[in-house]
Amino acid sequence: MGALQSLSDEPEYRELAEKTGFSFEQIGILNKRFKQLSHNEDTLRNFHQNGDGTVEEISFEEFLVVMSHFRPPALNMTEEQREKIRREKLRFLFNMHDTDNDGTITLEEYRHVVEELLSRSGALGKETAKGIADAAMLEVASISMGHMEPDEFYEGITFEHFLKILKDIEIETRMNIRFLNMDTTTLCK
Repeated sequence: MGALQSLSDEPEYRELAEKTGFSFEQIGILNKRFKQLSHNEDTLRNFHQNGDGTVEEISFEEFLVVMSHFRPPALNMTEEQREKIRREKLRFLFNMHDTDNDGTITLEEYRHVVEELLSRSGALGKETAKGIADAAMLEVASISMGHMEPDEFYEGITFEHFLKILKDIEIETRMNIRFLNMDTTTLCK
């Protein structure tokens, strides 16, 4: 408890707890994980694979903000709170795919994500991954738009389409961090 008390005395950790909704104990656990991933550095580095040699750095606070999208839901939420969390999580997922932030996930953006996920393992080639992305986008177009004429062009997935596609998937409890060896029933607000 002494370690938790000292964390709660730090204004930085109080701000992080308020900003992210994590408890001091959860912040401590995530800080340990961040330190492991960053090799005890103040930032994590992401070297892009696209050949331009750019490096993005993420601080512990930015790491926590991203991880807060995976915070376990509270047990006693109202339906309104649950819907708000659901929309926030889905918005986060949508934004991961909408790389140019124009409000639409285009076929090219979706292809890129699918290729990254499927071809990196080496099990599938880029052409196979591209075919899977194309088929998935065609399925999404049929769900979002209904029947399309042969000369119609599907612009891409808007956030409203994204919500419609995922309406039956219970994302609130599936998209969360599991904190092992701790009582999480008292941690959520």
